[in-house]
Amino acid sequence: MSEENASGSDDPSDTMRRRAEESRLKLWMLLEANRWVVAAVVLAAFVAGSVAVASILPSRVVVEVGDPVETLFQALVTATITGVTLVVSINSLVLSQELGPLGDQRERMEGAMSFRRDVEDELGMDVAPATPAAFLRELIGAAEDRARALSDAAEAMEGDDAGRVTEYAAELRRHASSIESELSGEEFGTFDVLSAALNFNYSWKIYEARGLRASLGESAPPSEQEGAGESASPDGSEVRGVSEALDDVVAVLTLFGPAREHVKTLYFQWELVDLSRAMLYSAVPALLVATNVLLFHGVLPAFSATTLGVAHYVWIVALATAVTLAPFAILLSFVLRIGTVAKRTLSIGPLILRTTSGEEHDRRDG
Repeated sequence: MSEENASGSDDPSDTMRRRAEESRLKLWMLLEANRWVVAAVVLAAFVAGSVAVASILPSRVVVEVGDPVETLFQALVTATITGVTLVVSINSLVLSQELGPLGDQRERMEGAMSFRRDVEDELGMDVAPATPAAFLRELIGAAEDRARALSDAAEAMEGDDAGRVTEYAAELRRHASSIESELSGEEFGTFDVLSAALNFNYSWKIYEARGLRASLGESAPPSEQEGAGESASPDGSEVRGVSEALDDVVAVLTLFGPAREHVKTLYFQWELVDLSRAMLYSAVPALLVATNVLLFHGVLPAFSATTLGVAHYVWIVALATAVTLAPFAILLSFVLRIGTVAKRTLSIGPLILRTTSGEEHDRRDG
């Protein structure tokens, strides 16, 4: 199945990079790269572009006039102050989910504990892990174990269905093993935990397992479908064993869905807090630089010496503008990641949102 995905099959690929059908560099910038690096790249590109334009235009005339520089930094000061008020809105969004009456907090606690008990019962554990990475690893490890049991059950079957089940089990084991390795040793607070969880294509695995389960139900002997007869036929017993193994796989994958969404929600809150703090930190030097340029822009023409063929006053204006734009660059870098993840995980369960048509899948299983 992975080979088909890589070679252009309409089936969704396992990794999010292949499912997104985007270039590696673009997805690295949107998701994997450090957000500070992305913000720095944006600002560096702005400085480089500004210097490049100024090197071919009569920029000295523009600076000597003074009005464009003054107008620019007046607008930047206003935008920076507005950005600080945006931080208040971001914090309010995060706090609105944390603050509430005792009854609401108790419901949240009961919901969390109820889900953990469901996982512990399904996995046969006394206590589920407390850290997100370890919790997700247990669920993925259970999926791998049940895929192995499914493969063993399918060995007793014959025919095309047996081959499809065996292939599905082998692919699930391979995929789960690779995601377990990605989650090993990761700590919450970094994107690595969520990145590994996003790479586990559980929704398609559920869809495939349910399709195989339905196919086995249609191919079962009539006596098995109707529940007739005093003893099951050998073929019916084998089919029933594989069907039960598929049900076990679906059960653990169904638990992984809400677990991943919960981890994603916590990560978003974590990122929004980091974003608001970073914007506040960067707003102070941004305001300091912008106000000083407004106060002393009249002396800029005195810096007429050149570096790399560009006047120093051009460098000063470009760098000062970049520092003042730092809060916006930071906001851009964080929102790019949050928005990309949100778009890739809009649905939960076996509902696949793709720009290509999914009619072929529906016809195949309809």
